[in-house]
Amino acid sequence: MFRELYQSFLEFLRTFGAFQLFFLRLLANSPTILLRRFDLVVQQVYNTGALSLVIIMICGFFVGGVLGLQGYANLSKFNAEDSTGTFAAFSLLKELGPVITALLFAGRAGTALASEIGLMKATEQLSAMEMMAVNPLQRILVPRFLGGVISMPMLAAVFSAIGLFGAHLVAVDLLGVDAGAFWQQMRSTLEPGDVWEGIIKSFVFGIVASLLAVWEGYNALPTAEGVGRATTRTVVITAIAILILDFMITAVSI
Repeated sequence: MFRELYQSFLEFLRTFGAFQLFFLRLLANSPTILLRRFDLVVQQVYNTGALSLVIIMICGFFVGGVLGLQGYANLSKFNAEDSTGTFAAFSLLKELGPVITALLFAGRAGTALASEIGLMKATEQLSAMEMMAVNPLQRILVPRFLGGVISMPMLAAVFSAIGLFGAHLVAVDLLGVDAGAFWQQMRSTLEPGDVWEGIIKSFVFGIVASLLAVWEGYNALPTAEGVGRATTRTVVITAIAILILDFMITAVSI
């Protein structure tokens, strides 16, 4: 039993070390790709960001609507229903916006990245690139990593904006909260630090989600089962990592 535990611990250290080296290689090659092949990054921003807008906007609208209903139902007990906008803004900008966007990003774009790279490996496209003296890290992995990192903060901003619109629609148009009080309370209470906290979270979550998707796809077994397993691991590990990091960043910012 102790031998198996020792072997498992060593395997964890090897995997963690390889993961760190892989991340450093991506960072080292990122400036070159941004300067010389920015068109590849733009294409991946479209694939991971623009193609995810529909699900982000729909979910953001209904999450904002739920916050409008819950905020009004609870704050009206204290005659503070005019603070519904503040309640929705704090929830969306600091927590729900970055977290839910990252989870949706992992489910839609992360799985697409992992399965695409895993399929390239299974069909030996990456090996063919190496045979033609093309570095697959620079041509395939780095643009997809950078595309996810750039897309994530923008998607989180869209989610929060649409969420605030949904909260306004429910609270003001359906429940009768004064529109001026809705926005005035929000603007007088929110501080720049609250907005920056959400931006930092979305940027960190973008790095983690994109890195895990690229890592799992690149290290997937070259079989149909291996690609499916890598796709599943991408969603599960990314969700766990995002929630843990959300707690850590919130604890530091308080």
